[in-house]
Parts: sequence; C-alpha cells; structure tokens
Amino acid sequence: MKSGRMTVVQTGAGIPDQGRETRWTRSFSAGDLATRTVLAELRSYLTQMGAEPQDQETVELILAESLNNVFEHAYSGQPGPVEMLIDIKPAGIDCLLCDQGRTMPFGRLPEPAMHDLDQTATLPEGGFGWHIIRCLSTDLHYIRSDGWNRLSFRIPFDESR
Repeated sequence: MKSGRMTVVQTGAGIPDQGRETRWTRSFSAGDLATRTVLAELRSYLTQMGAEPQDQETVELILAESLNNVFEHAYSGQPGPVEMLIDIKPAGIDCLLCDQGRTMPFGRLPEPAMHDLDQTATLPEGGFGWHIIRCLSTDLHYIRSDGWNRLSFRIPFDESR
C-alpha cells in the first residue's frame, strides 16, 4: 500500500483550526484488510482535525459500504486499485472514490427497492448499503471516465449539535 499524501489547502473551513491541511488521500488495493486499515487512518486524521465523533462515524459507515461495494462488485472479490480523496469543507466532508473495476450496471448509481422493514422474517441479509449511502450523504454522483469509476458524495456535518 502506498502512503497517502496531503495537500495544504488554506480554506478557513468548518473544522475548528483554520488553515490546517484539509485534504487527505490514499491509494490502496481493494480488500477487507486494506479497507479496515485505511478507515482507521482516516478516523485518526478526522480526530486530529477536530471532527465530531458522530461525523466520523457517518464518514466511516458510508466509506465502508462504498469500499465493500467496490471490492465485491467492481472487482468481484479480487484486489484492485482504489484512490480515495477526502476534503473537509465548511458544509461537510467531500469524498471521492475511484476504481478501475467493472462499470456500475447501466452506467449509473443503483436505485434498489426499499425492503418492507415490518416483514422481519423475509428481510434479506444484505442489500441495504445503497439506502444507507443515499440517506446519509448528499451530492451523490457517479461517472465512468477513462477506465475509472468515480463515485463522489458529501457527508454533511451533523447540525444537531
């Protein structure tokens, strides 16, 4: 796994210490262990940046779901290159995930039907990831360009504080 690089961006954004590095990038190979490692590194970075625990948990959940989709579906459970960019902005945390796996079906984001949560006996084991991602993020976009899948989204800061 290559080590990530950080770019200094003077934004004066919503994280407490203004003028700190707000961009965090990683290049790694898709897989369970790499995903856990990268998410732990990101959590540490967000803590250093002063992100609230609730915001950190939301970022981790959405990225775990997204990276699991990359590994299971784009790469069919095999390793493959992943590029991740995290950028802290005044309104939230912008995320960009890029991979060279298979294109999403029909070249667009899935829109799975919602399961009837009152019918617990017939609920499937999986299939909730895209609902979680859609409910907890904004500005969700997907494009396939130059052999890369690019998934971007914003995780808004929790305004209940």
